[in-house]
Amino acid sequence: AYGNEFGRPQVCGFFRTYEQTVDGIARGFHKPIMLAGGMGNIRHILIHKKPIPPGALIAQLGGPAMRIGLGGGAASSLDSDGGDQSLDFDSVQRAHPELQRRAQEVIAACAAMGADNPILSIHDIGAGGLSNGCPELVEATGATFDLRAVDNADPSLTPMEIWCCESQERYVLAIMPGQRDLLQSLARRERCPIAFIGTTRDDGRLVLEDPHFDNRPIDMSLDILLGKTPQLV
Repeated sequence: AYGNEFGRPQVCGFFRTYEQTVDGIARGFHKPIMLAGGMGNIRHILIHKKPIPPGALIAQLGGPAMRIGLGGGAASSLDSDGGDQSLDFDSVQRAHPELQRRAQEVIAACAAMGADNPILSIHDIGAGGLSNGCPELVEATGATFDLRAVDNADPSLTPMEIWCCESQERYVLAIMPGQRDLLQSLARRERCPIAFIGTTRDDGRLVLEDPHFDNRPIDMSLDILLGKTPQLV
């Protein structure tokens, strides 16, 4: 049902049927099964992501951070009774189909511009939250992010929770600075929250600044974070 709820028809599905006569009584059911599939198309000029140069802006499109989906990607691999109750609660992701549709309308409006599409590259925010999507987006350049620029619905969140929560219906995307007003106007038209949370660098480092505590929770090389770890002897 999820795709249908925010206006993307899911056209793949089938019926499972069962019929049997037991003690002279006919019993049965017809159960519709909706597959997690759909069909669509993409314009050829939009197939590949564009290089992100230093100085590009990183925008977060969609919903705010909340204390949900914490450890969700890891918790989904645990036995249902294998963790404590707080982890079970915090790891649950909560959907917001209306906000998902708003964000998708902004993205669709950009895609409709064809060669003038302002989006250089885009990632959805799933398992791991911003801590996963943001580094992957800026893998080639590095970036400086402002933790307090992240749209946040809960002032009690810790820096770790803001950076790692898996709040749904969020995307991070890179644009050139001159496209900021355009993207903001599209988000305003679709009533979709948008926040500009970072700027790409030229040294391959991931820096997360937290003005509230006047420190840097993260300042490290992306090579190490994304798998090129030092070899141990």
